[in-house]
Amino acid sequence: MRKLIGFCCLAAGLVVCQGKTWGVLLAESAVPAKSAAAPQAPDANRLVREVVYNELHDHDAHGYWRYWIERHVGREMQTQVQVETKDGPIARLESANGQPLGTVALEDENRRLERLLNSSNEQAQHRKEYAEDEHRIGRILALLPDAFEYEPAQLEMLSEGACYHMRFHPNPTYPAHSIEARIFHAMAGDLWISVQNKRLVRLDGKLQENVDFGYGILGRLYKDGWFRLERTRVGGSGAGDWKTQRLEIHMNGRAMLFKTIARETSEVRGGFTAVPSGLSLQQAASLLGEPRLAKNAVPTAMVTTVAR
Repeated sequence: MRKLIGFCCLAAGLVVCQGKTWGVLLAESAVPAKSAAAPQAPDANRLVREVVYNELHDHDAHGYWRYWIERHVGREMQTQVQVETKDGPIARLESANGQPLGTVALEDENRRLERLLNSSNEQAQHRKEYAEDEHRIGRILALLPDAFEYEPAQLEMLSEGACYHMRFHPNPTYPAHSIEARIFHAMAGDLWISVQNKRLVRLDGKLQENVDFGYGILGRLYKDGWFRLERTRVGGSGAGDWKTQRLEIHMNGRAMLFKTIARETSEVRGGFTAVPSGLSLQQAASLLGEPRLAKNAVPTAMVTTVAR
């Protein structure tokens, strides 16, 4: 799952770097978890801890995948193909605003990939950024059991099957010290967990109050900003792998010197195709040019509970 969660890191980065965004990435692969013996509502906090454990150990046995990404940022839309490797994902831009890349843009994209594939320094930086993203995700996921209070789980049917649905709100006794923790802890929302696989299916969050940094002097994220993360199971029988299929981020605020922060992002992924686990960056790059699958994995509508 390399992309909620990067959301909190993103928001923190927007403030600390005065508007310079980080890449939003979510560790998206998963490992098989124990199937629920019966669809009875369990203890909510214990269930969340079990799910967090599964998510944090998703690299123990996950697969690697090739897929397409359509990303809308404001009025701009980009489509890219991405291939996962043990050293992090590698991606190639395919089109912008529904049109194939022009000559100049295509040459820029080719040069970017060539620099990565031919430079040991670029590859080391690529691995470093990937590892840092993974660590940030782990810190944010670890907040879920203690930073929030959960209502009793209710059973619901989503496109991924039977799910436990729990509403959550901030735990008033939790000491949120880091910027990431303060942003995440200021949210309330809804969580859906697969009954069979004990995996995160959907997470909705909404800021309940303004979040100030440096008493509002360094920056502020405004109340009512929200995000949504949806995931799907891919692969064969059993638990399979769990991948992000949709991410929505809608946040507003300001940074130091009154620079306005506006983050309106919508991302959809699909066409998941398994690739060998031992791919090098060079081998993965060779797969980027293959025709991508049709849009047969666009997520279906799910229950909406977060007010906008």
